[in-house]
Amino acid sequence: MAIIYEPKGKAREYAELATNIYNGCGHACKYCYAPAATFTPRDKFNNEPAPRKNILEQFEKDAIKFKGDPRSILLSFTSDLYQPINDRFKLSRLILLDMARNNLTTTILTKGGTRACADFDILAKNKKNTFSVTLTTDNPDESLAWEPGAALPADRIESLKEAKKLKLKTWISFEPVINPNAVMRLIRETYKFVDLYKIGKLNYHPLAKKIDWHTFLINVESTLNRYNKPFYIKKDLELYR
Repeated sequence: MAIIYEPKGKAREYAELATNIYNGCGHACKYCYAPAATFTPRDKFNNEPAPRKNILEQFEKDAIKFKGDPRSILLSFTSDLYQPINDRFKLSRLILLDMARNNLTTTILTKGGTRACADFDILAKNKKNTFSVTLTTDNPDESLAWEPGAALPADRIESLKEAKKLKLKTWISFEPVINPNAVMRLIRETYKFVDLYKIGKLNYHPLAKKIDWHTFLINVESTLNRYNKPFYIKKDLELYR
């Protein structure tokens, strides 16, 4: 079974290659699509995350197979490398060291906040590596309601600042968007230390029908252009142009 794989469909907009180290995720985000995508009951997905079976051995085999591949490998789509159980298993560091040995490049996408900073010494050795976070709101209470196990927004922002101090490339994923006004505020707060923004929308949730996506798209593009920041609009949102 391949551990490093080529994403398909919507996931392809984010990465040419990807890998998932854990099954399930303790961040327990209310909007998460991964339980359905992995055919896992949501309670089990949120409450019983675990390392994938024989993950270190399997990853090492794939890392050797992909050795020197210039494409960036995203960590992760269906889980989060820096979810709370990584404090126990510390697989993030072992995986990143294996990638470094095989001259592989990674993009970290996480809601784990400053948990990730412990591995920045490895990431910084390869200038092609990228560190990114998902942000949905700047309100800690709103964050706890939607993402009860994830790092609070301020902690995620702090991790971006620390990454930039080490001259790592940084970006933010605004997907899903649950609070359009918060996105504008977050851009104003982060543009000095974030290199790129990727913006999607909320899907598969009743709140999505209450948001004026056309107006949001116009406003977010205008805001990012004002700060002269590169950005990528995901196809689901682009439909509302």
